[in-house]
Amino acid sequence: MLSLLEIMTRGAHACSEDDSANRAAQLMWDHDIGCVPIVNRTGRLIGIVTDRDICMAASTQGRRLNEIPAIDAGTREVVAAREDDNIQSVEDLMRRHQIRRLPVVDGSGRLVGMVSLNDLARKTGRGLDASGVAGTLASISEHTHRVAA
Repeated sequence: MLSLLEIMTRGAHACSEDDSANRAAQLMWDHDIGCVPIVNRTGRLIGIVTDRDICMAASTQGRRLNEIPAIDAGTREVVAAREDDNIQSVEDLMRRHQIRRLPVVDGSGRLVGMVSLNDLARKTGRGLDASGVAGTLASISEHTHRVAA
């Protein structure tokens, strides 16, 4: 069976805690990615911002993207995989939280990479069960009604 370390993308592009939403958007554009993890000065994961987060911040905050901290556009409540997690637990996290991309952290919470549903799909048939990946996609794609707080 494949390990998470064999599937994930190492060296994820990340923003620092001081970077703007504009910087995050530029990283997404330059590297054709849909989210950027946010790390502190020691490399510990402290947040994540998606392309949707940036669009919503641009629409609702009435400020330019270079005036909005990436951490304020995104979320500080990050769901992350640990580098020693097995693939089943990664799929379970994706299903439970309906997310397609997970930052991967080491035992100290430092960002070491990213794993996406695409990474899982590319490995089906080569040590990864296609039905598990399909089930994960179905769970992620299921519409849920969100209630405003």
